[in-house]
Amino acid sequence: MPHLSVEMLAADATAPITSAGHAQLGIAVLAGIAVIVLLITKFKLHAFLSLIIGSLVLGAVAGAPLDAAIASFSKGLGTTVAGTGVLIALGAVLGKLLADSGGADRIVDTILAKGGQRAMPWAMVLIAGIVGLPIFFEVGIVLLIPVVLLVAKRGNFSLMRIGIPALAGLSVMHGLIPPHPGPLAAIDAVKANLGVTLALGVVIAIPTAIIAGPLFSRYAARWVDIAPPEKMLLSSGETPDPRAQHASDEPDTRPGFGITVATVLLPVVMMLAKALVDVLVDDPKDSLQRVFDVVGSPLIALLTAVVVAMFTLGRAAGFTRGRIASTVESSLGPIAGVLLIVGAGGGFKQTLVDSGIGQMILEISRHWNISALLLAWLIAVAIRLATGSATVATISAAGLVAPLAAEMSTTHAALLVLAIGAGSLFFSHVNDAGFWMVKEYFGMDVGQTLKTWSVMETLISVVGIVGVLLLSLVV
Repeated sequence: MPHLSVEMLAADATAPITSAGHAQLGIAVLAGIAVIVLLITKFKLHAFLSLIIGSLVLGAVAGAPLDAAIASFSKGLGTTVAGTGVLIALGAVLGKLLADSGGADRIVDTILAKGGQRAMPWAMVLIAGIVGLPIFFEVGIVLLIPVVLLVAKRGNFSLMRIGIPALAGLSVMHGLIPPHPGPLAAIDAVKANLGVTLALGVVIAIPTAIIAGPLFSRYAARWVDIAPPEKMLLSSGETPDPRAQHASDEPDTRPGFGITVATVLLPVVMMLAKALVDVLVDDPKDSLQRVFDVVGSPLIALLTAVVVAMFTLGRAAGFTRGRIASTVESSLGPIAGVLLIVGAGGGFKQTLVDSGIGQMILEISRHWNISALLLAWLIAVAIRLATGSATVATISAAGLVAPLAAEMSTTHAALLVLAIGAGSLFFSHVNDAGFWMVKEYFGMDVGQTLKTWSVMETLISVVGIVGVLLLSLVV
């Protein structure tokens, strides 16, 4: 058969692909993903480099000229970084201001002070949900682990009874709610409406976090009944604040609870307001809708929150202009790896699209008696299990199923993003860095981590896709 070039496919993107073409493209996508998985898991190569090599292998096996494959990858990388990179950076700045100003501590302390003994698991999932909204999962773990350990020790709780709700709150935010990198990249890939995705994501996230958090923690605590590991406690347990050893880095004052929560939720409210106006007005020429299209755009919403946070969090904590500037600067360095992985994932996605993989899946799936939402979830699950990366799974799956969104309504395109996000969280195991973080922080062995953390992640994924499928019946 003749080689498939990017230009040929782009010129006739809707032309049927022959069965021979299907076979070659199917082998190409399997080869590309297999190379990525092998490089990440066997050779421990960084996901950024693995995605580049996998993209080139995919293009080569699909029959595209090497220069065309390179062009596709470069286009996808640039488009993804331009579309989501700035948002990820702004989210990192907001999260750093929240942490350094003591705002996160204020949220934690206030909710814990209000909660009783029986309410602690519910308080922990609420804390994790609020704190995890603007910050990355790994940062959230580092931030909340001292609190989890101290609450478990002082309240004489099993560590799982307190730890699982906190992990569930963070993980649900990470997989389903923008501005986290995975959901943002999927929204960009399938051209979904961010506000609608955010609104539906919250609807699914709340029951999912409750089931996988406070409710599941009862069983996890029976399966793995352990106390907080002494080596991980930052104090003997008698010190009021486990972060006291870092007191030299703590601000003299901390922002109030109300203003901190308002700052964190500001971009969410702005984006949800845009989604609401879009539904009620639905007229691109209407002046009110045009205003909210600007106000509720992710860039403006997050930028506004960052500028507001400099005053409500930074200045409230007594930060000088120089301290605020250094906080902003220090927030950007750690996300370089995330940006590169997300960008390379976008390049891989574009190579998939330009090689005709997406069109192939679209044509084949028309003959399957399976929901497009379930198909997207299954693809994300497979890539998650293979690579261990929720972000790689989200971006790759979004690239594969993006053509399915072309015929979908706005709400169903948003649900497609959420189905992918739910699939990307399925059964974290030994090839996932998060697995090892949880294992070490909680002092568990591999078997205990599988019975608690891995089962919790699977529960989030399954409950998430069930919620997506149920919502698809009514919206």
